[in-house]
Amino acid sequence: MNASDTEPRGERRAGAGSALEVWAVFLKLGLSSFGGPIAHVSYFHRELIHRRRWLDETRYAQLVALCQSLPGPASSQLGFALGMIRGRWLGALAAFVAFTTPSAVLLFAFARVLPRLEQPYGQAVLHALKLVAVAVVAQGVLVMARRLTPDAPRALIAAAACAVIALSASPGAQLFVIFMGAALGLVFCRPAASASAPFETGYRARTGTCLLGVFAILLLAAIAAQSNNGNASLVSIAAAFYRAGALVFGGGHVVLPLLQQAVVAPGWVSTHDFLAGYGAAQAVPGPMFSLAAFLGARLPDGHGGIVGALVALAAIFLPGLLLISGALPLWRDFAARPRSLRALAGVNAAVVGLLAAALYSPVWTSAVRDPADFATVLVGFILLVATRSSVVIVLGWCILASAVRVWFA
Repeated sequence: MNASDTEPRGERRAGAGSALEVWAVFLKLGLSSFGGPIAHVSYFHRELIHRRRWLDETRYAQLVALCQSLPGPASSQLGFALGMIRGRWLGALAAFVAFTTPSAVLLFAFARVLPRLEQPYGQAVLHALKLVAVAVVAQGVLVMARRLTPDAPRALIAAAACAVIALSASPGAQLFVIFMGAALGLVFCRPAASASAPFETGYRARTGTCLLGVFAILLLAAIAAQSNNGNASLVSIAAAFYRAGALVFGGGHVVLPLLQQAVVAPGWVSTHDFLAGYGAAQAVPGPMFSLAAFLGARLPDGHGGIVGALVALAAIFLPGLLLISGALPLWRDFAARPRSLRALAGVNAAVVGLLAAALYSPVWTSAVRDPADFATVLVGFILLVATRSSVVIVLGWCILASAVRVWFA
């Protein structure tokens, strides 16, 4: 092992990637990242932190905490930020488009494949995808816990964060946990004297402040454009989806009530279609917010189809991307201050607790139904941790196990 092998490669390579490299990596993730936003954190960790070393563990946890603290689709914001750090603006756009396109295309085409997925083997495949997510998230929690909770104070902060999330049904509990971790970290944590280098985005805090201002102006315009007459113009469609993307804390599943109010209440989409799209969004890889592609395609009055899907997708993702773009340089400045090190250590520990709570609910509770499911997940977890198998192999195992159960049912 030479000296270059021992230095943190994330430090040497941050900001050195091309947009094409970022596109290729995130297209792979967009095609294979099943299980929702919490699972995506683990997929990103495995591919970009553990394997490619784009960032170190601490800065990755800081990014996760930042995205969890903001309204919007946390995993898409996380991917956008990773693309920004790796390849600046072109990298950020490449990450977002590559990660979102597969799920958007699949959901756009969902109406044609729905009858096939209602068959027993189709349901077995969908269930297998949920079991894969359990194994992947469990591995991510294990790896992050080892590195981010190395002492008793941080382990206790993680346990407290896990308990708060488990006992609270409020989406705002995630935001509370992040701030709780920071407060407890200031008092109890004693991290190492050296901190990770700040995020390098290629623009300054002034630009970030302007981006946050654009977000606020567009939100006010979207609220002012709220339609009560049921007419589905492109402006009212964009305003409805922008409001949904801007006002939700807690990730993809929490946006559903807002989307239902936005498109079902005015009669743009039927309840049956809305629920069908929701079920499909849980089964495909990529962000839950890609449900907007399905809903946009189902809009009436000539505004559906490809145009409706593109408008809905752009409007629902835009507020979250403006927020993360604006917050990144401000977070960088905060993280670079010596007094913030203790707070960040507490935040990192709280993120571990948050992921551990999410591993149980909704990831475990929605997937593991009986001892056979538990055995399937256990084998998948062992493949990931003990043999370092790829997620594709684990996916194949889970699909095979689910199909065999249908065969002998």
